[in-house]
Amino acid sequence: MSYQIEGAIVNDQGIKYAIVVVNHDVVQHINKNEEALNAYRHIFPDMPIILLGKDWQGKSAYYGPKEIVNYLAEIDPHRIPWRRYVIAD
Repeated sequence: MSYQIEGAIVNDQGIKYAIVVVNHDVVQHINKNEEALNAYRHIFPDMPIILLGKDWQGKSAYYGPKEIVNYLAEIDPHRIPWRRYVIAD
């Protein structure tokens, strides 16, 4: 069995990190976002993980290390190299 996630691995300004698209409510609730981060650590080992949720208006909200989140908040999300990852259970 497998499932798919939308995300990106970014290597920018000497920092390599992963971004994973999640439901907006995951970004808004501390217990949900920590649970999601833990679930993705085996997929993106040894790199910071950023969660991206979009609200009903399409506005992006990020959760993760503050310096990366602040940087991502300033750039156009279309610049991120998004792809679909198929994860085998």
